[in-house]
Amino acid sequence: MKEIAANPLLLKSLNHISIQCRSVQESVNFYHSILGFVQVKRPGNLEFDGAWLFSYGIGIHLIQFEDPDKVPEKTEINPKDSHISFQYENIEYVEKKLKEMAIIYTRQRVEEGGIYVDQLFFHDPDGFMIEICNCDILPVIPIAGAMVRSCNYGAGIGVGVVVELGAGSVVEGARFGGGYRWCGWGLILGQCDIWECVRRRSNMAWKLVLARDY
Repeated sequence: MKEIAANPLLLKSLNHISIQCRSVQESVNFYHSILGFVQVKRPGNLEFDGAWLFSYGIGIHLIQFEDPDKVPEKTEINPKDSHISFQYENIEYVEKKLKEMAIIYTRQRVEEGGIYVDQLFFHDPDGFMIEICNCDILPVIPIAGAMVRSCNYGAGIGVGVVVELGAGSVVEGARFGGGYRWCGWGLILGQCDIWECVRRRSNMAWKLVLARDY
């Protein structure tokens, strides 16, 4: 097994996050009916109440508070709170659905280099922050000396290779363009570090600049 300086623990992916809740069933209903998570089987030898949910390639593990009556309620929506974020397809549709479900939320916009990110924030039943955004339109540009990890699939492409793909193109089983979402930046192109990833949606074309392979 080859050691990699940028990934000393040889990690592969994010598996799940854990959230404590006052009522497991109420939280299951929230994450299923509003965010589309599916409840999955949980190990039977766990000695505390909870539930496991899965969707979008990650899990949410709900853990029952031992004394839920002592948990302070959180009412103020603060975008700086710890939160989990989901990508949206249409912010107007999401906002319309939140209003229909009587979910209190706040909306804000962030601008970076002429790119506008629209965000919606709201709470789960226990005050944990949920964000809905289009953050994936921002380019991931590592700070000097840092490297961003890609997904570990397939063979590497090569040093400094620029790959331009139109909608529907297929590389190592990954479909590019056409609104398909995959593993962050869609780098299912090999075990490669990314020095720069410029994702410009121009005529449905994607451009990836890969630093090196193994």
